[in-house]
Amino acid sequence: MALETVNVHGHEIAYRTGGEGPVVLLIHGMAGSSAMWKPILPLISAEVTYLAPDLPGHGRSDKPRGDYSLGAQASMLRDLLSTLGHQRVSVVGQSLGGGIALQFCYQYPERCERLALVCAGGLGEEVMPLLRGLTLPGVDLLLPLAFQPIYRDAVNAAVGIFGKFGLTPAPSALEMWRSYCSLIDPDTRSAFLHTLKSVVDHKGQRVSAADKLYLASTLPTLIVWGDKDPIIPVSHAYDTHTAIPGSRLEIFEGSGHFPQDEEPAHFAQVLLDFISTTEPATVTDEEWAAQLGSRTLAP
Repeated sequence: MALETVNVHGHEIAYRTGGEGPVVLLIHGMAGSSAMWKPILPLISAEVTYLAPDLPGHGRSDKPRGDYSLGAQASMLRDLLSTLGHQRVSVVGQSLGGGIALQFCYQYPERCERLALVCAGGLGEEVMPLLRGLTLPGVDLLLPLAFQPIYRDAVNAAVGIFGKFGLTPAPSALEMWRSYCSLIDPDTRSAFLHTLKSVVDHKGQRVSAADKLYLASTLPTLIVWGDKDPIIPVSHAYDTHTAIPGSRLEIFEGSGHFPQDEEPAHFAQVLLDFISTTEPATVTDEEWAAQLGSRTLAP
């Protein structure tokens, strides 16, 4: 599970890889990193080859001044796969990573065998009010005051003290804390704001795949959501399940926005069962054209 790096277009991209079997691309969420998948990696490595990159602007990957849109991230993942010698993959995306996964499957259907959406973005307008607020004018000038090493050190010290008494934060809280700590770095914070503003504004999520979900009808699709998700409501899971005929829906009762961290054994079992009981999709140009032509708009 150790991080490796590879150069793509002159930028260092960090990633974790291992296991054996069909390739599964794991795409993390905003202000996250490949580390968010660590709880499930030993649980899936006997049956699949996992590839979990740090997206540009995140984790240990480079954070250049540039394009952090869903399309740009999808293009980079295509080139990362080619660089590492992988042609076709099952794509798993959590939160922002779900939006990127949808975009990847849309841009490169010939490279996608399956799709799994985990508390995914890009499926509806609603999103946590805090994220909407962070897109307001002038917020970027205030953020350096909120992200100071002294706050990180104080909380880490408190967590260490509580840990001596057997009290540890919930996995979801730890993941949110890791995200907060990453934003102390100015380059990471700048990339975060560019990424956030590419998909969210003061009204909510501004990018939606709703009008293209019919294209996923021939792609084995799994939808996983925590029914206590405070960031993206679970109603998006039910709406997406209805919009994609034949999709599978798994609701994790009591889980929040990070079911892979909160219930890793359950998550790994659901993912492996999905992969082992579905046939990988193969999409030709002719089939893609037929899918596009099948859409009839209501009058």
